[in-house]
Amino acid sequence: PADVPAGFETVTPADLPPEALDTLELIDRGGPFPYRADDGTFRNRERLLPIEDLGYYREYTVETPGSPDRGARRIVAGENGERFYTDDHYDSFRWVLT
Repeated sequence: PADVPAGFETVTPADLPPEALDTLELIDRGGPFPYRADDGTFRNRERLLPIEDLGYYREYTVETPGSPDRGARRIVAGENGERFYTDDHYDSFRWVLT
């Protein structure tokens, strides 16, 4: 994966919730994904991730136990292997170190 930009908060897989590890495994396998919106284009409207062409980023749901819907947790994946975790529905991201 690309180098982490200066000032970008990071997280190790060991520090992610187990559901995020499940999502990372599904991404690596290419699915199948549990939600129709998974593997959809992430538009980076918040502009918190490095700026790339539309289609560079894909988004995936991280299950939230007890949530009646998809919840706020996501993994966003970049074409070059970058993985980002948000637990607040895109208000902030942490770069997942691999």
